[in-house]
Amino acid sequence: MTARRAKSVVMTCRELVAFLSAYLDGELPSEERIRFDAHLAACPECAAYLRTFAATAKLVKVAFDHPDDPVTADVPEELVRAILAARRTH
Repeated sequence: MTARRAKSVVMTCRELVAFLSAYLDGELPSEERIRFDAHLAACPECAAYLRTFAATAKLVKVAFDHPDDPVTADVPEELVRAILAARRTH
């Protein structure tokens, strides 16, 4: 979270994820969605954060659809090698 946030604004990570997930899944009540959409239209920083959150959530869902499949080709080979090397026991 950003240091610019007022200390009086309190939200847990669980609440944030639940709200954003409900928003992305189309599960928010219409009045909440309208108010949130209005904010997103006026706030590029929040809109960008939501896009990043949505992309991350999509990747997680895809990863857990088939958890035993090999990693996809877009994962850098060097990253895979580094992970395998780090996990290797001597």
